[in-house]
Amino acid sequence: MELLVTILVILHFVGLSYLLGAFLLQIKDIIKGKGRVVRGMLDGAYTQLVTGLALTGIYSAGLVEDEEVNNTKIAVKLSVLIVITVLAIVFRKREVAPSWVLWTIGGLTLLNVVLAVAW
Repeated sequence: MELLVTILVILHFVGLSYLLGAFLLQIKDIIKGKGRVVRGMLDGAYTQLVTGLALTGIYSAGLVEDEEVNNTKIAVKLSVLIVITVLAIVFRKREVAPSWVLWTIGGLTLLNVVLAVAW
């Protein structure tokens, strides 16, 4: 089970990197008002959602010893990720997304990192 958890954590970080990297890559365009919701944002959000749910399930089931789930933390992080995902889905088809959407996606992604580390 430890190997599966390790793989899922790595994939969770890959999803984070994909989501945050897609945002950071186009900051200049966002500032110019020409930013887009790119596929990497949506793929990163989906990756984080699937791996996060899988990790929560494994820990909640008690399959890993000495690990407890903070359900409040998970609920907050999931809520933030749902907002990110909805924004990415709604504005994905637009040629140019409003800057506030992209800043919100980037800010909420960073918020999820802070929650994961500091809480």
